[in-house]
Amino acid sequence: MHLSTSRLLSGNDVIEHGISTPALYENLIEKLLSPANLDNAWKRVKANKGSAGIDEMTIDDFPTFANANWEHIKTQIAQGTYLPSPVLRVNIPKPDGGTRKLGIPTVLDRFIQQAIHQVLNPLFDPHFSPYSDGFRPNCNAAQAVTHLQTGIKSGRKIAIDIDLSKFFDQVNHDLLMHKLGLKIKDKVLMKLIGRYLRARIVEHGKRVKPTQGVPQGGPLSLSPLLSNIMLDELDKTLVKRGHHFARYADDFTILVKTKRAGERVLTSISLFIKQILKLVVNEKKSRVGAVKETKFLGFGFKYGRIKIHDNSLQRFKYRVRELTNRNWGIAMSKQISRLNRYLRGWGNYFLIANGYQLCVDLDQWIRRRIRMCFWRQWRKPRSKVKNLVKRGVPLALAISCGATRKGVWRSAKTKGINLALSNEYLANAGLVSLRDIWIKIHHG
Repeated sequence: MHLSTSRLLSGNDVIEHGISTPALYENLIEKLLSPANLDNAWKRVKANKGSAGIDEMTIDDFPTFANANWEHIKTQIAQGTYLPSPVLRVNIPKPDGGTRKLGIPTVLDRFIQQAIHQVLNPLFDPHFSPYSDGFRPNCNAAQAVTHLQTGIKSGRKIAIDIDLSKFFDQVNHDLLMHKLGLKIKDKVLMKLIGRYLRARIVEHGKRVKPTQGVPQGGPLSLSPLLSNIMLDELDKTLVKRGHHFARYADDFTILVKTKRAGERVLTSISLFIKQILKLVVNEKKSRVGAVKETKFLGFGFKYGRIKIHDNSLQRFKYRVRELTNRNWGIAMSKQISRLNRYLRGWGNYFLIANGYQLCVDLDQWIRRRIRMCFWRQWRKPRSKVKNLVKRGVPLALAISCGATRKGVWRSAKTKGINLALSNEYLANAGLVSLRDIWIKIHHG
């Protein structure tokens, strides 16, 4: 899609018309509405897909709408009269119970927000702390975890976990706008951002005007950047006080050498968060304790080594069980494909941890579940015998397996099924190996 843009006043136009030279970070609307910025924003939104918002417009519908209406919308943005559409709120279950409230902006507003993000990020990101690794270019969770590991190896054995209660819902609008205004002198852009913060939320058919918080949702929304802007002062304060820490969005852990020091830091930093940042600290979930008891981004630490936290491992097994449900009637090729997508994503995130043997054990367990699914789908004894023989199992052994009264899980471990559905057979069928992912991450 090509979004045409009318020419706005340039810097030369300003001088020619006798207007004073703009200060740094003024006239950002012009940059926001530039063809290059808009084209890149649309590519990002289109690639990210996502659900329709309150207007039910899909990604596929948007180009036709934009070609007919964009010039008018662009004029509204430039003149400061554009009003964002309400955000559709949905409740998403959290892995550890409860729900997370997510907002789904319209495709048009996701597009505009992405364009805003591309203008703001170069202004703010270079000045963020190197210990902030969430939602930033060339930064990821692995870097945050590794940085924490470095602090542990340096002798800091006490972890301070501070939980920010419903962080995205608690952000103070006035304070956030003040922080933005320290760099952004474009009043039109500031007004537009303020309107996005105050955009009405639709939940269960009712419209609510928020008084605080930044809407979570829409992978290309402004929320991640705004959260980093909000917490940058915390990062700078921790650095100034000489603390070793790692932060990923609102998840952060501070390391100290003694429990006494930890208690002191927990009290002082909690006070800073409440009084200066106007945020809420969940005191029940905040704690000071040994590093081996901490959980950071789904990881734990033992003897200075990164490990997958037990809770993360339990959630992984639960999801694999869902994806290998013995009652699914879909083709095994499709079932393996679905499972592979999850295994690759999970493996590339979590397998920075030490745990080669764990990967070997998990691969064995996953293969057994896949064999169970094959066995279930073959259903009748005659079909089982036929499929076993087809895959090279001697007839006598195939008949013995086919006639067994063992359940599908016990059968998945028997000699005949393992011969027919060998490790090599499943690999040729495309099944992803966590062991191979681990080796690639750690040894290239």
